[in-house]
Amino acid sequence: QVQLVESGGGLVQAGDSLRLSCAASGRPVGGYTMGWFRQTPGNEREFVAGITWNGGRTDSADAVKGRFTISRDNTRSMLYLQMNSLKPEDTAVYYCTLRWSATVSIPMFANEYDFWGPGTQVAVSS
Repeated sequence: QVQLVESGGGLVQAGDSLRLSCAASGRPVGGYTMGWFRQTPGNEREFVAGITWNGGRTDSADAVKGRFTISRDNTRSMLYLQMNSLKPEDTAVYYCTLRWSATVSIPMFANEYDFWGPGTQVAVSS
């Protein structure tokens, strides 16, 4: 089993930045694909960004390209999401996730991932 816990969310103004962190524990996660999803009330969880086991490949949703950057530190079992130029439409609960296998490409559907954190709220005011 792997436990994931997100932190770093909060209330900010449009144009501000936030850095989300995800701490993994239970088992080493350095060999597996990880990602960030977000969800708003009444909507399905949507892909934000993903990263392969060694950081060699990343991908992000069109809505956040050029503004959000995903990274990881396998030595610390940490995943990060740097969010710049935040917009009100970025308001959501953000979830850290891990797929219990290595992948060449980045899975973009929630059902392709195996472990999830409880989420952290990000609210962006206009």
